[in-house]
Amino acid sequence: MAEPVFVIAEAGVNHNGDLAMALRLCDAAHQAGADAVKFQTFHAQDLVVPGAPTAAYQARQTGEQDQFELLRKLELSQEQHQAIKAHCDAIGIEFFSTPFSVAAVDMLVRLGVKRIKLSSGELTHRALVEKAAAAQLPLLVSTGMATMAEIGEALEWVAASRGHLRSVTVLHCTSAYPAEDESLNLNAIRSMARDLDLAIGYSDHSLGIEAALAAVALGAVAIEKHITLDRTLPGPDHGASLEPLEFSSMVRGIRRIGAMLGDGVKAPGIEEQDTARVARRSVVAARDIPAGTLIVQNMLACRRPATGLAPRELPRIVGRTARAPIAAGSPLSWDDLEGGAP
Repeated sequence: MAEPVFVIAEAGVNHNGDLAMALRLCDAAHQAGADAVKFQTFHAQDLVVPGAPTAAYQARQTGEQDQFELLRKLELSQEQHQAIKAHCDAIGIEFFSTPFSVAAVDMLVRLGVKRIKLSSGELTHRALVEKAAAAQLPLLVSTGMATMAEIGEALEWVAASRGHLRSVTVLHCTSAYPAEDESLNLNAIRSMARDLDLAIGYSDHSLGIEAALAAVALGAVAIEKHITLDRTLPGPDHGASLEPLEFSSMVRGIRRIGAMLGDGVKAPGIEEQDTARVARRSVVAARDIPAGTLIVQNMLACRRPATGLAPRELPRIVGRTARAPIAAGSPLSWDDLEGGAP
């Protein structure tokens, strides 16, 4: 069996800058069955110039026109990161984050995160990609907005920085909030797995849980999905997030689908063996066959259950001689025939 799908509850900035809300998001993610809860680590002054416009979805959700002011309100301090990490350790869910600066990588490493995620928007930010890769932690690389050439270039930076691509998972993603169904291109999960020869996951920004479930069926090894306490809260990402009960439903679906996928080897399972006995047929005597009788076609029939010779053996039974009497309805075995098994 393959490893279970790694489910990430993307708290992101859905804490709205409030530590208490951040801790409640951790609790909700844990209760919903997520493997990890992920935040974002940034200082607005390191990320964006004052007066830079917000994205259309950000303006639509918040009314904020200045990206700097929007992000400044959503920062988490180092002390808040420490409090969130300690809370996650206490309740038993992994905490990690997406760094948006070289300094943020250092802070997260000092904090003891087990993995790092690179945002789609940072895929072309070479210094940050190399810094995150050099930490030698498992690395998730999101690829929204990216071409395969850009993905390949970023992975070259990762390989050069850490010396290998082990423990690197590439996340297919559509960077729209919410992403429309027609924009998801979930079949890219398979093509990326083929072309990159790396583990592929999926960061989902669509509405509902269907895309995440489909991604697992297509081979995604990790699923990231935004979680919110209330989709109507103010903030840029709440509207494209799942509320706790919805997130829990998604996790249950992912676990079921993971169990359904199996190892890919087409072979009957143990539970099918009993079904095979009652659903398949055996070659049986259509009438009483005395000992020494040369068996011809009309002396035989194929009937359930499958406790004797399979119907495929019928041509090799015809023309043989009965070693002992065979009662009508009895399944045939090679021991019933002179010479035994051919």
